[in-house]
Amino acid sequence: MNIDTAAVGRRARASLVGIVSGYAALALAELVAALVRPESGPVIAVGGAAVDRTPAGVKDWAIRTFGTSDKLVLQAGILVVMACLAAGLGLLALRMRRTAAAGVLAFGVIGAAAALSRPDSDAYTDALPSLLGGLAGAVVLHTLIGPLAAHRTADRPGSRPDGWDRRRFLLATGGVAVASTGAGALGRALTSAGAGDAVASRAAVVLPRPASPAADVVPGAAPRVPGLSPFVTPNRDFYRVDTALVVPKPTTDGWRLRVHGRGVRRELNLTFDALLSRPLVERDITLTCVSNEVGGPYVGTARWLGVPLAELLAEAGVRPPSRGGPADQLVARSVDGMTLGTPVEDVMDGRDALLAVGMNGEPLPFDHGFPVRMVVPGLYGYVSACKWIEEIELTTFAAYDPYWVKRKWARRAPIKTQARIDTPKPFARPAAGTVVVAGVAWAQHRGIDRVEIRVDDGPWRPAELAAEHTRDTWRQWSYRWQATPGTHTLTVRATDRTGETQTERRTRTIPDGASGWHSVVVTAG
Repeated sequence: MNIDTAAVGRRARASLVGIVSGYAALALAELVAALVRPESGPVIAVGGAAVDRTPAGVKDWAIRTFGTSDKLVLQAGILVVMACLAAGLGLLALRMRRTAAAGVLAFGVIGAAAALSRPDSDAYTDALPSLLGGLAGAVVLHTLIGPLAAHRTADRPGSRPDGWDRRRFLLATGGVAVASTGAGALGRALTSAGAGDAVASRAAVVLPRPASPAADVVPGAAPRVPGLSPFVTPNRDFYRVDTALVVPKPTTDGWRLRVHGRGVRRELNLTFDALLSRPLVERDITLTCVSNEVGGPYVGTARWLGVPLAELLAEAGVRPPSRGGPADQLVARSVDGMTLGTPVEDVMDGRDALLAVGMNGEPLPFDHGFPVRMVVPGLYGYVSACKWIEEIELTTFAAYDPYWVKRKWARRAPIKTQARIDTPKPFARPAAGTVVVAGVAWAQHRGIDRVEIRVDDGPWRPAELAAEHTRDTWRQWSYRWQATPGTHTLTVRATDRTGETQTERRTRTIPDGASGWHSVVVTAG
């Protein structure tokens, strides 16, 4: 079989031209985004729009499969798809030069539309990065493909069949690639400079001493068992689940909180310094993500410092529904446009709902909501734990559906009673004899009353509970198992302070959190 090497080479160079054109478009777009707003860049805008339109089940699968790397995987996937499409447009340009250039420009239009569709987009300038990038990519494609398209049927001895010798082609495409790399590097430098302001802002925060400090962790609440989760989760290990492809980095100088809506007699507008000047409370609270599968990692305990949210709402004149208040839903909005809806009654029923400014003795990390976030014990994070909060609106569940409710998650989501085995790990091979089985159990704002262990299909045996620190924190437990040789299934279940034992029935995380017993299979030898 004869292979037309000239045609193959021409197509390869056309694909390369398409990829270089796409690279130029992205690089210029990121440079313009650094000048306009980093979140308006095409990869972030398209990725955010994709997240918004992805079915809840797919989101849940991505979190289970990729964990906290889900956003990185999404962005990498977008870049791979764009590279493939760009290569295809390069091939198309051999025969339909203008159409292919228009295709590059069309991708710019799609990116612009995605940027304008984001909830935090408030200016048409967000469309500029994608539009200008698409225009630049179209020009590059139209220019570089010219000699290839014009002479694709030429066959001249001693020269490139397409009329463009190797040296000129490499110089042209290489020059565009180098210029694009420089533009992208400049864009990243400008973005980093802006982020540097936020880092300096956080570094300058001096957290006041709490007017109501948290009690020391009670003796016996944190037994030292190898493999058991620490009672307090370090900030670096605390789970992060949100939709932000780029972590917002507000500065304290530019931050404001507005409290308004139904039943608000006195609208509040607070600066960060004004918030810090209020009496602060410090509390140990365990948070759980609704995406946490049975036995999953998305739960952790931290020492939070913040302003009591109920007191702030009362100052604004808000009354809970049980006292005649017209609003039953508190909608929190973050700087990136995310909306979370929380029952007003739960926020004002006496629990330690906070506008937190500190986490484990330091200002909130950016990943966890600096400068201010909500923390409400007993509720899954998607209805309570708004990061980077900047607005609180009092409304009703009938009048407004926040972000996750629009995607078929439940409006109200109290945390379900759960227990998890931390050690031994699944498929571990401990020696026969005494094996310490240990883990954590949680039922925030109700408290854990009992944890039981079952080996294979045997009877339920009570585990030894560590001391309870507060009913808003998880409780550690352990069980000394006399392991016999062979493969065994260890199963755990918990009972909360109301007397409710967690159900065996397995459910998905959608719409209001997973349920079921956690079990691990181990082989003793």
